[in-house]
Amino acid sequence: MLNELEERKVKEIFKEALAEVLEAKRDWFIEVFSEVVEDIALAHAIAEGENTPKVSRQEISDLLSA
Repeated sequence: MLNELEERKVKEIFKEALAEVLEAKRDWFIEVFSEVVEDIALAHAIAEGENTPKVSRQEISDLLSA
């Protein structure tokens, strides 16, 4: 079992290691976070769309070609 001083040292080392990993893999974390935000936004858009009136494919096609 770790004493209080050892526990503080382990926590500090862990924090430093985590900070180094986050800095080294910053681009990867940003990409993952962006994907998560996009997925959440898409889920909200789908949920919102489920509560709106239905439209035909033709109406959508007309809007996209305008």
